[in-house]
Amino acid sequence: MSDTPARLLKLLSVLQGGREHTGPELAERLGISPRTVRRDIDRLRELGYPVEATIGAIGGYRLVAGMAMPPLLLEDDEAVAVAVGLRAAASDSVSGIPEASARALAKLEQVLPDRLRRRVRAVRRATVPLTVGPTGGIPAAHGEVDADTLAVLAAASTREEGLRFRYRGKRDAPGPRHVEPYRLVSTGGRWYLVAYDRDRDDWRSFRVDRITEPHPTGVRHPARELPAEDAAAFVAEGIAGPRARYRAVVTLYVPLEEAARRLPRGAGRLEPDPESAERCTLIAGGDALDWLAVRIALLGMDFEVREPAELVEFLDELGQRITRRGRRPPPPPRG
Repeated sequence: MSDTPARLLKLLSVLQGGREHTGPELAERLGISPRTVRRDIDRLRELGYPVEATIGAIGGYRLVAGMAMPPLLLEDDEAVAVAVGLRAAASDSVSGIPEASARALAKLEQVLPDRLRRRVRAVRRATVPLTVGPTGGIPAAHGEVDADTLAVLAAASTREEGLRFRYRGKRDAPGPRHVEPYRLVSTGGRWYLVAYDRDRDDWRSFRVDRITEPHPTGVRHPARELPAEDAAAFVAEGIAGPRARYRAVVTLYVPLEEAARRLPRGAGRLEPDPESAERCTLIAGGDALDWLAVRIALLGMDFEVREPAELVEFLDELGQRITRRGRRPPPPPRG
């Protein structure tokens, strides 16, 4: 067998039989040399599987009693990557996917060695999903996130331990940051760290793909009150809320309770209408006028944009274009 992962899986499967196996016996059974057996045993130990060796003329190898493990071989970054994928799928809107993903994630934790299990659980506990539908305020955008970085941020968040890292802003060169991490937020295409910035004395959300060289300070910090409903709401407000380039004020012609039930998380802030219980006000924002217009147009309920004026004009033009494109041109006359 030349495929190392397959050979390791076979070796682990043999060792799980419960009895002790000598080196020559394993070599013959796997079709490899005794030297390769010793090297593969060392590799299993590096991965966290407790393989014991007995010394003597008939010495051999066995798994520690009571440690019957299914054969799963994952590097640290691979385990975290699988957990991240399952965690994201657990918030999917496709029927059956969230339940199956949650079960798979629970099974993954059970079969991993303790060292990897702690990292995976830290990511799961520290992550809050931000799921938005077609009307949501955050477009999918994929930034390359390092699995080891994600694991470090998650562990510090769950332990309420300070973090230092280098961060690259939109226009700035990478610079040092000292924060008190709170939670990770996944938006499907992008990851954010919500944290209290010690240097700026304020809450911030940091794109994880712009974070490098993270390391915990070893100093625990007291819990602070987040100025939002939760970490996901904080990220949504920061991207498509008061700090956005455009701020839209929209009248929705449905009761507040119905709007709250139908709007996806992160779509904006709802306020009651002082003159009628049959309508309410949506405060939304975005950095792109066209994206904001499409979000509002797809709300699935009657609405009226009150401000800004340029958004009203954009929607009028958009409606005219859609109407023109939706009409089939008459066939040319036959000559």
